Amino acid sequence: MKNTIRRGIIAGGNWIVDFVKMTDVYPGEEALANIRSAGTSNGGAPYSVLKAVSRLNVSIPLAGIGRVGDDESGRYILDECRQLGIDVSQLKTIRDGQTSYTDVMTVAHTGRRTFFHFRGVNSGLGADDFDFKHTNALIFHLGYLLLLDQLDTLDHNGVSEAAKVLASAKAAGLLTSVDIVSEQSDRYGSIIPSALPYTDILFINEFEAQKLTGEKLLFSETGPSLQSIKSMAQHILDMGANGWVVIHFPQGAVALHQKGTVCVQNAVKIPPELIRGTVGAGDAFAAGVLTGIHEGNAMDKALKWGVCVAAASLTAASASEGIKPLSACLSLMDEYGITGWINNDQCNPCI
Repeated sequence: MKNTIRRGIIAGGNWIVDFVKMTDVYPGEEALANIRSAGTSNGGAPYSVLKAVSRLNVSIPLAGIGRVGDDESGRYILDECRQLGIDVSQLKTIRDGQTSYTDVMTVAHTGRRTFFHFRGVNSGLGADDFDFKHTNALIFHLGYLLLLDQLDTLDHNGVSEAAKVLASAKAAGLLTSVDIVSEQSDRYGSIIPSALPYTDILFINEFEAQKLTGEKLLFSETGPSLQSIKSMAQHILDMGANGWVVIHFPQGAVALHQKGTVCVQNAVKIPPELIRGTVGAGDAFAAGVLTGIHEGNAMDKALKWGVCVAAASLTAASASEGIKPLSACLSLMDEYGITGWINNDQCNPCI
C-alpha cells in the first residue's frame, strides 16, 4: 500500500559532473590511450539517484540538498534538475567555489572504470546545509560518506557530522538511507559506524563491506558466497546499523534486516554486447530500491526493482541515460533472465 501521509525523496551529498571518456585501453604511467568518445553527465549519489527516479516516470516528488559552484558545471546541474522537476531550493551556489567533477575513464570493451575526482565545494557541505523542517518527503538519501570532508569529521565524542544530519532527518519523520564511496583507505571503521544507528537502509557493495567489516569475501563457483555476504551484513548490523543492510555486487544483492529477515535477488543477465559502462550502476540500483520502498513494496520486490534499474543503466556509458520508464526496466528481467549466482528458490521472496 502506498504511503498516503508522506511522499517524496530528498537526496543530499555529493553533486558531481562526470566527464566520461571511453578509451581503447587503460594505459600505464607515461603510456598513451585513445579516447574513442567523450560526454558530460550527472555524478554523485543525490544527482544520480534523483535523475534515475525521474527517468522511471513514477511521479514521486524529488528534491536535492547540497552545494555547487558558480560556474558552468554548477549551472549545468541546476538547469538539468529544473528540467527534471527536481526541487533545487536547498542546492546552494557557492560564489567563490568550484563545482565538484570526476574524470571517468572507461575502457570500452570491458566497461571497467577509473576515476579522477576533484572534491570542490562538496568538501564544505555541513550539517547547517540541511533543513528538514518543512518537508513532507518520505525518504532522505545521503551519499557518499567518505567523500564529504565536513560531514566525515568527528566531534570529541566520535560522532560524525553525517550522523547528526541523519539524526535530524529521522527526528523530522523521514526514512533514511545512506551510500558510501569505494575508497582505498582504512577510514571505514572510524567514520562510518557513528552514522549506522540513524540509518534505516545502508547501501554498500562487496568491496566496501569488506573494508568496513574487515572480513574477506569468500566465493563459490558462481560468485560471492551467500553465507559470506550474510556474515558481513550481520557484522554491520552488530556495529549498530538500525534497519536494512543491502549489499550489492555484479551477480545480485542481499538485504539483511536487524530482525533477521533475509532477502536475496539475482542480477539481470544483460548480454555483454549491450553493456556500455558501469558508471552509476550502484546509484541506479539504490534508485530502484528506494522507488520500490517509496511505493509501498516489501524489500524483496524493491530489490527486484533495484537490479532491473541497475541493468538498464549498464546500456549507456553515462550514469543514467540508459534508464527508461519503470515498466521498460522491469521487462529486462523477462527478456534476458537472471544470473546463475544462486538457485532460483533462494531468491524472492524474503527468506
